Amino acid sequence: MNSEDITGAKLLLVDDERKNLDVLIGVLEPRGYHLVVALEGATALDLARQVSPDLILLDVMMPGIDGYETCQKLKADPVTQGIPVIFLTAKVETEDIVRGFELGAADYVFKPFKAPELLARVTTHLELKFGREKLEGTLKELRVAQDHLV
Repeated sequence: MNSEDITGAKLLLVDDERKNLDVLIGVLEPRGYHLVVALEGATALDLARQVSPDLILLDVMMPGIDGYETCQKLKADPVTQGIPVIFLTAKVETEDIVRGFELGAADYVFKPFKAPELLARVTTHLELKFGREKLEGTLKELRVAQDHLV
């Protein structure tokens, strides 16, 4: 899979700080991603169900539903559980990182982030998601073909 295969992917960006979202948009939009923005966890949960993003970049420290609880709810919902979540946060303690992974995050990026690193991680997780979906589709086709042979 190459980078052209992920152009146009839908990303949900979740951060309560508009300036952080502006920086993310500035880094991601030129790559051809379709971006959807939420300023809080509750809105992110609704948008995730509505637009089915291919990847979510999620801040941890937000008022109301924080990023950890948002991720936990995303992973508990059959509609959104397969969406990779990358935490993007200033929380850098080992217990914070481990908690994020335990809640189902695919990755963890520290703020302030370096654009090349963030882009590499986004690309990797989109390629993994699309590759997994392709394999699942192929497996389904093989099962159907096998059923017709029997």
